[in-house]
Amino acid sequence: PETRFTNLSYGAKDDKGRATVFDVETGLELFRHADLWFEDGSVICRADRTLFRVHISQLARHSVFFRDMFSMPQPDSESSQIDTLESSAFEGGVQYDTRRIPVVYLHDTAEDVGNLLTALYDGPNFRNNDQDDFRVASGILRLSTKYIIDSLRAKALAHLSIAWPLSLKAWDMREDLARSHELDSTSSGTHLYPHPFSVIRLAREVNAPSLLPSAFYDLSRCSFTQIFEPCEDDPQYQSDQALPCLSVQDMQRLCLGKEAAQHTITSLIQAMGNGQHIRQQHATHSHMRKSSSSAICVSAAACRKDFSELVDLATQHYLFDRERGYCDPLYVAEELGQLKSAEFSECKACAKSLEGWAAR
Repeated sequence: PETRFTNLSYGAKDDKGRATVFDVETGLELFRHADLWFEDGSVICRADRTLFRVHISQLARHSVFFRDMFSMPQPDSESSQIDTLESSAFEGGVQYDTRRIPVVYLHDTAEDVGNLLTALYDGPNFRNNDQDDFRVASGILRLSTKYIIDSLRAKALAHLSIAWPLSLKAWDMREDLARSHELDSTSSGTHLYPHPFSVIRLAREVNAPSLLPSAFYDLSRCSFTQIFEPCEDDPQYQSDQALPCLSVQDMQRLCLGKEAAQHTITSLIQAMGNGQHIRQQHATHSHMRKSSSSAICVSAAACRKDFSELVDLATQHYLFDRERGYCDPLYVAEELGQLKSAEFSECKACAKSLEGWAAR
């Protein structure tokens, strides 16, 4: 926070009977926050043109930064470099004390400061990690990191990790919610989660590397055209959004990751038709001299043809599924995982082997 000296003065009363406040130096009208203005507050935090009258004890209790700042001895009020605002003797028909209250300038947005202070007083009220919720949670994470509020930072990071997780199980839950949102008639086809650019920038800014893998993965599923030349009708990439740019290093990570994802999909589909798992199972059973015919492929040529056709179908599905799957290894794996033994009804051995491979 900046501690330069500027006089603040009272003006006409607002609709709540409280005197308006002006910055004498600039002549700008300042605004009390609707909720975070406590008459018994001991410090005023100013962000942009919004004033928050809160309690030093509340800030110092949670924030190492503010605790250290307020513990420092302050000079006399006449020569203080901390702004002061003197309470009116009468305001709205009620008499108040006339002690001078320090005013601390915070170089943050009023929205972020308001969300941070609300979380300190009432606890964080996170929702479903949609784009509006991300704006609130990211602001809280950013300022709790800046002002060393460790408990609140941990809660904000844990909340964001629900949408940007590290485990496959959590990612599947996230994707289910995203698909439900896109299919919801009231959502107008919009994307549930914010643009990965914003998540990557936030993770870099607050040193939260745990958010990066899923954010990069989410971004890698889009084509370069979607990323850098989005269509106006794409709900996730609105032209009026001030999206941050990737650094050169992160751009390199994105390109290498997209290439690796495409190789993974190709390898996954090819593995389905190379017959290694079938031949290995056949050899194993032959070595163990199993007598059950259901464990041995009895029509190798026909099965190879069936596998080849299955690979062709999967390849076409990969090439033409432009909506979601053509750059998403997990989507392709999920599709292949749904293969059942009915795909090879003529050969029980290969059918069971295919189903086992798909499940794995």
